[in-house]
Amino acid sequence: MYDIVFTRGSGWIPNVIREDGGLKLMLGAGADANHDPRTFTFPIGEAHLAVIREDLARHLLLWSAVLPLCDAAGTRGRLDESAAVALLDPVLLGAPDDIDALFRRVPWDGGRLVAHGADTGLLERGRVHAALRAATGTPNEKRAQEYRAVRRRARRGTVLGPLDTAVLTYTGQYLHGATAPRRRPGAVDAALLPEVMRVIAVAEGACAGMRIGRDPRRGKRATDRSDWGRMAATVEAAVRRTHPELADDAVRSVGFLMCAEAADRSRSAPVPDDEDAAGHHPGRGGSARKTALTFTDAQGAETTWVAGAPRMAAAEFWEFVGDRSAADNEVFTIEDEERGEGIQLHFYADSLARITTVRAGTDGSAPAYAVEYTLVDGMGGYRSLVSAFVAGGCAALDRHGPWISDVDEFERARRRRRGAR
Repeated sequence: MYDIVFTRGSGWIPNVIREDGGLKLMLGAGADANHDPRTFTFPIGEAHLAVIREDLARHLLLWSAVLPLCDAAGTRGRLDESAAVALLDPVLLGAPDDIDALFRRVPWDGGRLVAHGADTGLLERGRVHAALRAATGTPNEKRAQEYRAVRRRARRGTVLGPLDTAVLTYTGQYLHGATAPRRRPGAVDAALLPEVMRVIAVAEGACAGMRIGRDPRRGKRATDRSDWGRMAATVEAAVRRTHPELADDAVRSVGFLMCAEAADRSRSAPVPDDEDAAGHHPGRGGSARKTALTFTDAQGAETTWVAGAPRMAAAEFWEFVGDRSAADNEVFTIEDEERGEGIQLHFYADSLARITTVRAGTDGSAPAYAVEYTLVDGMGGYRSLVSAFVAGGCAALDRHGPWISDVDEFERARRRRRGAR
């Protein structure tokens, strides 16, 4: 048990506690393996407590210098108590120039200081003590986020203009580029909003008619990375042509927004019936449309589709893949037992095999099969092959070749393509 001796109220600013008869600074920082906040303590003296009570700036500076030690402790490690104690006298009792010199030698968390009102210009010039003259006990976390964002971009050599900042603010990407984008017109300076909307209009025109399909190989709600890449490249090229002054960060954020919106539309739409979408019809390019098909995976799961079911066979198959596909389950088969043919999809190898029965098994003899392989170009390639097989059987796959029957020759072709990427 411990007693709180001094606190600056709610929030994360470190408290001074008394535990087992001694004074300690207690602070929360980082998280443990269960993502719960970690708490660290280390001993201080009465002279240190007196400064912490009276001098908010030095209290904040101490906190800023100790936070990297907490980060170094990770989720399970111990705080380097000796290093923490060694900071006490220089930060709390030293002269301002000595504090500035110390902060040039040790790591420190500038974002914490900025959140509590530090002058960023003085911080950048190394005058950390003077930067805290107007420090506040209540943090402004958005100010700290902006500071970190500017520093990240500065390290990459990126300088934003007013329109860049407005575009990134509109898409919600100004503070962090990994944030899911969405339209925020109300957050943009009214004077710049018309210019931002012209940029967005160019992007919308560039990707009109494009879509990002689903990719059941990666789960029921996953979207096709190839489609995403094509849309992003199209949008970014159009925006760069019409607005060459925009920074890459702003251009990419607009592409990210268009792709994210297209992906959301795809996830909320019903799974398409690929046979109809591809224009396949019974009898075109091969035998008549299938009457019954069996779907299986590498782990032994099996389901059967029959003609007259509410959904087309390809849609049912991709639903089966989306439910079952995983890192250890990347081989799926469609079999037409009645006609003695099938296809096997190898997602791990970007390939597909078509299998036809050459001779049925009789009088205890095993049946003989012909197996041919082809390379597949992404999810779109798989969809085309599955739709063609469902509509016309193995004969309908002829035009989707080349088909290779020799396994070694096919493996060489697969390695050549992999090496060319």
